[in-house]
Amino acid sequence: MSKQKLFQKLFTLHRFISYQPIQRRSLSCTAFRQERVLNYPRFALHPQKHGQWIMPRDLQKYQCLKNGQKIEDELVTLTGRIISKRESSAKLIFYDLMQNGETVQVVASRNRFNGTPDDFAEKNGQLSRGDIVSFTGVPGKTNHGQLSVFVTQGMEVLTPCIQDIPRSGLKDPEKRFRERHLDLLVNPESSKVLRTRSKIIRFIRQFLDERGFLEVETPILSGKTGGANARPFETHAHTLDMDMQLRIAPELYLKQLVIGGLDRVYEIGKQFRNEGIDADHNPEFTTCEFYQAYGNLESLMNDTEKLLSGMTRTICGDNPIRTRLGEIIDFEMPFRRINVMDRLETVLGESLLFLNQNNALDRLVSLCETNRIKLSGPLTQSRIFDRLISDYIEPQCIQPTFLYNHPLALSPLAKNAVDEKGRRVAARFELFVAGKELVNAYEELNDPEEQRRRFKLQLQDRDSGDLEAPLPDIDFCRALEYALPPTAGWGMGIDRVVQLMTGVTHIREVLTFPVMRPITTQTKSHSNPE
Repeated sequence: MSKQKLFQKLFTLHRFISYQPIQRRSLSCTAFRQERVLNYPRFALHPQKHGQWIMPRDLQKYQCLKNGQKIEDELVTLTGRIISKRESSAKLIFYDLMQNGETVQVVASRNRFNGTPDDFAEKNGQLSRGDIVSFTGVPGKTNHGQLSVFVTQGMEVLTPCIQDIPRSGLKDPEKRFRERHLDLLVNPESSKVLRTRSKIIRFIRQFLDERGFLEVETPILSGKTGGANARPFETHAHTLDMDMQLRIAPELYLKQLVIGGLDRVYEIGKQFRNEGIDADHNPEFTTCEFYQAYGNLESLMNDTEKLLSGMTRTICGDNPIRTRLGEIIDFEMPFRRINVMDRLETVLGESLLFLNQNNALDRLVSLCETNRIKLSGPLTQSRIFDRLISDYIEPQCIQPTFLYNHPLALSPLAKNAVDEKGRRVAARFELFVAGKELVNAYEELNDPEEQRRRFKLQLQDRDSGDLEAPLPDIDFCRALEYALPPTAGWGMGIDRVVQLMTGVTHIREVLTFPVMRPITTQTKSHSNPE
């Protein structure tokens, strides 16, 4: 048999095994075996029949009970998903119920159940692992002291689970992230990461609210993008007959709000960049950006240290944060600082005072060639400096480290400054932890003519082949003419912060539904049409 025919035969067999219609599970009852009847009733609670609906945490108020004691005159109803069913005998069955991440035990005893033995057997026979169910009974403790609900009145399937849920071992990333619901059911750690993400966002929001910031929303879809160097996703609005883009950053809108008199504003939201996917990058990601009138770099650094130090204590407690290699991260203040221009001059072996000259790009390229630093086009100052910082500075930033005094070419929206050595630098800092950028902050440029000049320089970069350089935003320059107060701007990548706090190595672990490559046409054609 040829290899091709053998492959076709094996593939046909795989299709037959993999895509057969799912059979409804048959369940054993007391004296007979019957096909399961699937019902999807409406959910309703009647006080006389069901008592009080409770959550697992509500049982904690009964911790004072003695072992074996029950509250016979208090009727409660508990709902959730059966994660295990243990039959001690035909007369005594134990269930573990999961509700909103919390687990509680339910005890079904025929002696306590208000019904006939056949009713007891039939109702328990209808309950299977994975089902969404309700139990009505009384709270109490088992003889071993475990808080439980002891069934007296009813056991009902609210939603049957007709697929088999793996008990453990769901590790395949393709399976996990294409069927995220199954991943969350099987892997408790996945649910824990998403809950931690929510706590982190809540902490950031509370931190800013307490300091008088106003949370706002700015357009996600617009006719122009700006505020970062990145390729946008593009679309076309048919009704308006205009090309539109998903935003790459909310910066320009937020600064216009500060011009309008909202001195402290922030936004937590999605950004979209048409770029590569790896362990630290996803085309859709979440940031927090805030803008504060009458702030500066020093105040931003102080706030950043307070935010992250407080966050680690609140979120992680006494549990240490570790890098991928196991090194402990220390968020105690103050954070380390590195002068970018000083470090680059050390790497290149020459002063960078020439950056103000017209031939600065040629000299920079020559310096890199002399030091055998490989560059790839298009060759612009911003791309070259970004490469140098990525290769020679960022890997040294394991502990929380502020990078400051960047070359001006890297920061077209930041104020310029002259440092103690006479070099023109950007009033900007970045915070790196474990070699990854978490925060980017500026003293915002508020000179409209200087902003126009820098936009023109970015346009030259774009004409040179740098498609990530944004087009000039004339409306923003006109808005600056109405006077932007001295303003400090700050942005944090929330996904990366969650990665750090939870110890996961890939960004998709902290996203509810990460972007996945499409299933091939061949795979689709063989999928079950039902």
